[in-house]
Amino acid sequence: MERWFEKRRVNKVLEIAYRQMAVALDTVNDLEKTIEAVAEGDKKSAEVIIARLFKAEEEVDDLRRTVFEELTKGKLSTRDREDIMNLVKNLDKMADHVKDSARNVSVLLDTEVPKEIWDAYHEMAHGIVSTAAVLRESLKSLGEDNSRARAMSERVEEEENKVDKKFLEIKSLILSYGSKLNPATLILLKDLLDSMEEATDRCADTGDYIRVLTVSFK
Repeated sequence: MERWFEKRRVNKVLEIAYRQMAVALDTVNDLEKTIEAVAEGDKKSAEVIIARLFKAEEEVDDLRRTVFEELTKGKLSTRDREDIMNLVKNLDKMADHVKDSARNVSVLLDTEVPKEIWDAYHEMAHGIVSTAAVLRESLKSLGEDNSRARAMSERVEEEENKVDKKFLEIKSLILSYGSKLNPATLILLKDLLDSMEEATDRCADTGDYIRVLTVSFK
C-alpha cells in the first residue's frame, strides 16, 4: 500500500514537471516567433510576444516551486528526489535563458541589424524549438514508457548538435559583418547568441536526468 501511494506521488510530481515543460516550450516557441517578427520588421508584434513570453516564464517559476513542495511530502529516496529536483531546475534555467534571449531582442528592436543575421537567428530559434519538443515527448513518457523516454532523450542530443552547428555559423556570420556594426550591437548579438545556446544546453542537461530516472523508475 505504501508503494502504491508513493507511485501516485511520483506520478503527480511528473505531471507537474510535464506541465512546467509545456509552459517552458511555450517560451521557446514565443522566442522563435519574436525573432521571426523582428526579421520581418514587425516591431509591434515582437513587443507583444515578448510580453507574453515574460508572463509564461513566471509560470515556469511557480511550477518549479510547486514540484519542490510536492517532493517534500513523499518518501522518495534521496537520489530520486535530487534527480527530479535537478530535472526541474534545468527546465527553469532553460526558461530563464530564453527570457534573457528575449530581453536582448527587445534591446535590439531599435537597432539596425541586417536581415541576414536575424534570419540566421530565426533558424537557430527553430532548432531550439525542435530540441525542446523532443525533450517534451521524452518527459511525457517518463514513468509510463521508460524505454521510449530514454530513446527520445537521446534524440535531444542529436537536435542539440544541430543547434550547435548553427551557433558556429552565426558566429562566423557576425564576424563577417563586424566592420559594419557598432560595438554595442555586436555585444548584444553575442549575448543573444550565448543565451540561446545556453537554453539548448539546458535541454540536453534535462535529457540526461531523464535517462537517469528511467533506471530509477523501473
